[in-house]
Amino acid sequence: MNINTNINYQKIAEELTGIETTTDSDRLAKLSLDYYHFSPILTKQLQDKRGELAVFPTTEIEVLQIARTCVQHKIPLTVRGAGTGNYGQCIPLDGGIILDTSKMNKIASLKAGIACVQPGVRMAAFDKRAREIGWELRMAPSTYRTATIGGFVGGGSVGMGSINYGQISDRGNVRRVRLVTLEETPRIIELKGDEVQKVIHGYGTTGIVTELEIPLAPAYPWQEVIVTFDDFMTAASFGQGLSDSNGIVKKLVSIHGSPIPSYFPALQNYIPKGKHCALLMISEYDFAPFQDLVKEYQGEITYSKSSAEAIKGTSLLEFTWNHTTLHARSVDSNLTYLQTFYFTLERLEKLYQEAGDEIMIHLEFLRAGNKAVPAGLQLIRFTTEARLNEIIQNHESQGAFIANPHVYTIEDGGNKQIDPQKVAFKRQIDPYGLLNPGKMRGFEK
Repeated sequence: MNINTNINYQKIAEELTGIETTTDSDRLAKLSLDYYHFSPILTKQLQDKRGELAVFPTTEIEVLQIARTCVQHKIPLTVRGAGTGNYGQCIPLDGGIILDTSKMNKIASLKAGIACVQPGVRMAAFDKRAREIGWELRMAPSTYRTATIGGFVGGGSVGMGSINYGQISDRGNVRRVRLVTLEETPRIIELKGDEVQKVIHGYGTTGIVTELEIPLAPAYPWQEVIVTFDDFMTAASFGQGLSDSNGIVKKLVSIHGSPIPSYFPALQNYIPKGKHCALLMISEYDFAPFQDLVKEYQGEITYSKSSAEAIKGTSLLEFTWNHTTLHARSVDSNLTYLQTFYFTLERLEKLYQEAGDEIMIHLEFLRAGNKAVPAGLQLIRFTTEARLNEIIQNHESQGAFIANPHVYTIEDGGNKQIDPQKVAFKRQIDPYGLLNPGKMRGFEK
């Protein structure tokens, strides 16, 4: 890296003529952080990290101007969406400039099956527009109301809709990316097809994204349903059965073992104490065969809202994925979580039997490869880092895959290996290592 630590940021702000900036300490504190505090380990490592200047471009021309200034003065630059990530994706490790994309929020085009957007477009706002023409986002996180499309592509991976479309990194889920480089003379380049993998889940280390082209899904009227069960593995088997039911269109299959539902005060009337539950989004057109499936697994439907009713209140989505963790931590801040691919119900059952009171199982079903699999966002009663690592090692020794949410580098939190394609691309478009330094271990080495 070639970072300059002797910078007068007031003068830098003056150089960025016509672009909104701030050095206000309170705003910088807010813009420097995400939901890293879900991890007690990341809390210790990241809580004091702050940027020194925030910029709010509205156009690609302004992004180019910011890039030129950063390269000229060798200033680190961290790109930020809405800051809804959980493991420090947008937290600046070396200070510098924070580029907030919230004002780059234009929908350039929206038509059947595909859209072109700026990175700061909020997902829920986009969906509202897309549904007017019968389409919607393929997938979105539980932070859907506030998360941006660019932030999800750069720092997210899965969410509602993943039961149909897998992960954001699966081929075809992002079609084109336009970005600004941090070379000696910054350029605008476009990546298409498989080349977009250089940017997906790259934490903004491989270019400043200014435009994305994304495919859409046909919009269905999504009925929101809660089903309760007496036995956890029956609930999990129901989740697998529903996920494997090709004739029932669904968008969300979320299973919560007791006592997790007790952390959802707003749902207490629908989930009796000690029960396990499924929080679901099902096509209204398929509700009749869905009811037959519930009966097969001896579940009880305790809550059912039509799509028209569901959009007026709080969606069940906001109790799933990592919003489950958010609700649980609002009751007990000593809880943390893991992200686990169990792959099979047999492996899940063995680990569930071992969990005791220390681990509470929360499952989200998604497509991985050519099948639907149970993935866990287990709640963990945190004691020590050493014990957390023991839990991770035990899961991995039994064939489960852990995407570790207690580290802030791309490689260690994901597939556990350096991606030579991403590293080579970063060396090409960010030779000074100014983009979100410290987050790509392969480049640092």
